[in-house]
Amino acid sequence: MKSHPWLRVASRFSPWLHQQRWLVIRALIALLLATCMRLLEPWPLAFIIDDLLRQHGNRIPSKLDAMLPNLSLVNLLLICSGSVILIAAIKAGLSYLSTIGLAVAGSRIISSARRELFNHLQSLSLGFHQRAKTGDLTTRLINDIGMLREAIITALVPLLANILILIGMFSMMLYINWEMTLLSLLLMPVLLWITRKTSSKVHKVSRDQRKREGALAASSAEFLGAIAVVQALSLENVAARSFASDDGKSLQQNVKSRRLLAGLERKVDLLIAVATALVLFYGANNVLKGWMSAGDLLIFVSYLKNSFRPVREYAKYAGRLSKALAAGERVTTLLDMKPEIVDRHDAKALSGVRGEICFDRVSFGYSSARGTGKNILQQVSFTLNAGESLAIVGPSGTGKSTLFSLLLRLYDPLEGRITIDGQDLRDCTVKSVRQNISYVPQDNLLFGLTVRENIALAATEAVTDEQIYAAARLARAHDFILRLPDGYDTVLSERGNSLSGGQRQRISVARAAIRSSPILLLDEPGTGLDSESEYHLMDALRQLMTGRSTLIVTHNLSFAACAQRILLLEEGQVREQGTHEQLLANRGRYAELWAMQQSDTSRMAVI
Repeated sequence: MKSHPWLRVASRFSPWLHQQRWLVIRALIALLLATCMRLLEPWPLAFIIDDLLRQHGNRIPSKLDAMLPNLSLVNLLLICSGSVILIAAIKAGLSYLSTIGLAVAGSRIISSARRELFNHLQSLSLGFHQRAKTGDLTTRLINDIGMLREAIITALVPLLANILILIGMFSMMLYINWEMTLLSLLLMPVLLWITRKTSSKVHKVSRDQRKREGALAASSAEFLGAIAVVQALSLENVAARSFASDDGKSLQQNVKSRRLLAGLERKVDLLIAVATALVLFYGANNVLKGWMSAGDLLIFVSYLKNSFRPVREYAKYAGRLSKALAAGERVTTLLDMKPEIVDRHDAKALSGVRGEICFDRVSFGYSSARGTGKNILQQVSFTLNAGESLAIVGPSGTGKSTLFSLLLRLYDPLEGRITIDGQDLRDCTVKSVRQNISYVPQDNLLFGLTVRENIALAATEAVTDEQIYAAARLARAHDFILRLPDGYDTVLSERGNSLSGGQRQRISVARAAIRSSPILLLDEPGTGLDSESEYHLMDALRQLMTGRSTLIVTHNLSFAACAQRILLLEEGQVREQGTHEQLLANRGRYAELWAMQQSDTSRMAVI
């Protein structure tokens, strides 16, 4: 049986709620006591009215007569006036404590959930992130979590208070006059039916709106992330139309939600007015007939007005709560997703690695992993000895970079196995596998941190400044870093765009050097660099490769020729492998590619 969405969200957040249970309990006790003070609020005025009417000949005894007989009017006024101030002061203090307590607890719970969601997103497999839209994930992480926090503080806390008020006031109303209480409850089923029906519609609209806003965030992030291409190709109008279309759909959902809520509030107000009129008519007759005091009627009407507040407040806050529920469902959906790559229960840490890598009849395909399409890699087998270098060449789209993804356990092979020093990677912890590999990607991502922090990020343990400087010198980056405005303490722009392509790649090499791992992966090094930058980079890479088991994916056959062995991959299969000289002597496909590339190089030199 499918559980209610609120129960599903609450169940997912219950561990964090448990951490704040004592703060929540104290806040709820304060809220309960504040409710008791609110129940006492109308009584001083009722006592005064009853006593004034008694002074003018009314024979109905006041409830205060039994407690304080022969009390003068002046003393009664003093006591009741002081009681009004005292009740208000106590209620204000308790309400403050309950509001702050629940707000702090809510903020802590939501902050814990946000941190957990961020960590969970990082644990989800690469396949998930390739299918998901970054803008939508960011919306769930920031906006949806923020909406939950806002709903807890501005909607859920007041509703908790009003529910307690509802219970307390109906109990007092039954004590005062059970017949009028039943009369006031006649319209309650209608109120609940209208509220539930409208809330269901609001929730559906709110859920659609959150999806629209996620799509809006994804669209804007996509265009802003490629702003250079958008401007270069004059795509501003295309981007504006796409954004306006998504924004318009979000606006329509928002207007629809507002209309539903406005209609709900008006219906609730009308039904409350009808219930109040019935009670006033019936109660006034009772007072005239001497069956109840005017003070009791005043207290009853006051309670009746406040007892309907939860329904009225729910109508007011239904929009926020529905949006919060939709946001909570989106967050819960992400939290419930399981990573595809996880450690086995008996996985062991990979340690004492020499760096021997073996691909044994490995097959893999991205769509095949999801049950469709054919494999990119088919029965790939090769061995890389410890300390050896192997260049992987071949046409684009043949699966060269996929080998790196499998070795880093971003994916697991569909068939075959991959071993390091004879140990199957699936029998090792993911963290230990990746800590033994240094990786220089084609897209060298730098973060908005200092140069020093960007280099030190890859270290598996604390490093000194001298180690950072040594890594930068090895990468031929030390000199240009010192020329930056603040040297190693210069804060880089987003993705390192304040540096040139060659500078970014050399910092990435320094980052790989500081890890000191036995295995090195180089993905298309030197792509897009000018001759001077490429020279400095290749010089740094040769030094970095010394003593490490190195896999190189490259289209640059001149750089591939520097490796001890070369593997040619075509259509997901190993076509040729050997040294540069052996492959040229074989006069096969590698020799053809080499001749074509040398011819292109000569032609470019002439131009």
